[in-house]
Amino acid sequence: MVLRSYGHTVMQSWRRTPGRVIDTIFQQYMELLDPREYHKLSDPIQKVTINNLFARWVIEGHIPGKVYVDNRDHPNTFYVVHPYGMSLLFGECSSAKFNDQFKEYAFNLNGVRDKSEWMQAFPDDWNLVLNALFKDHLIKSSDNHGIAESGNIELNTRVNFKFNQRKYIDNRKEQPQSDCRICRTTRQLYEQMKGSVVPAFFWRNSDHFFENGIGFSLLYKGKLATTAYSAFLLEKKLELGIETRDEFRGRGFAYHTCCALINYCIETGFEPVWACKQENKASLNLAQKLGFEPVAEIPYYRLGG
Repeated sequence: MVLRSYGHTVMQSWRRTPGRVIDTIFQQYMELLDPREYHKLSDPIQKVTINNLFARWVIEGHIPGKVYVDNRDHPNTFYVVHPYGMSLLFGECSSAKFNDQFKEYAFNLNGVRDKSEWMQAFPDDWNLVLNALFKDHLIKSSDNHGIAESGNIELNTRVNFKFNQRKYIDNRKEQPQSDCRICRTTRQLYEQMKGSVVPAFFWRNSDHFFENGIGFSLLYKGKLATTAYSAFLLEKKLELGIETRDEFRGRGFAYHTCCALINYCIETGFEPVWACKQENKASLNLAQKLGFEPVAEIPYYRLGG
């Protein structure tokens, strides 16, 4: 049973003891915000200086996600979840009541999540709070084996990059081998591209993508190998997504396909954006080959599902 009281959600639960039922009421301090009220995050998100396009993609209604706040009427703390599993915790970090409920959420004690979430937090004060909340259950990814079984929070590092156009142009390599062809991604190629980082995870549907996004695909001997595309596109910033089919990895196809998308950005005035896990060496190395330079390293928490 869910009631409303004094601007907060009040959860009513039943605890059974021998011979009687006790009605237990507790207040929610981590509340799910109605999408019609996402405008309340418009100003606070502007203060976040780490990569946040994925969160804004949800806040601005480009894709359905979830937003939790400490208080629906006057929110100061925010947790935004993109459907792909990326999340951003930001705002005020001093609410002990919100933090306690967020700890329950992070450890999935109530089973509200069926998959992991990859979280970054801003400002940096949040990382001190999270370390205190998670304590001995916060372990480095290199030391963790089987997060679902252990109930740990896995600590990774997310790297934010800044694009250096001059470096990119000076070091740009020649076109791919003659049996490769790069073209604008078509609807057919959009549907054919399978993998864990494909456009379908970042756009509502193909219509949404082709009306608002952009992609380039590399075909090897007529077979789709790689697609580079806009995962998020806001205010002349275009965050790159890239997927290469398993059988074509290690051939440099991702580099050349990303070049096509970056060239498009330069020609049309978009700033290319790149962010990835530090532990993802392939993505890290590719970014630097493309002229991206690391500008920030951020704690990146994997919350088990």
